[in-house]
Amino acid sequence: MSVENGVRVMAGAMVLISVVLVLLVSPWFLALTAFVGLNLIQSAFTGFCPAQSILRKLGLPSSCQAPSKDTH
Repeated sequence: MSVENGVRVMAGAMVLISVVLVLLVSPWFLALTAFVGLNLIQSAFTGFCPAQSILRKLGLPSSCQAPSKDTH
């Protein structure tokens, strides 16, 4: 998995977790959903994404470094 795919997985997981928390705990967890959405939008304009930094430190390769799935 590449960093780019990892960011998508992380964002999707955070949104789903916040939906569950809204249903089970408090509607205030919609703030988490809003934060994730705003972070995705700002990263599209600025190129800075905290999740990307975390995933790189964990050792995930970027998409240009990811191994090819071609088995020629």
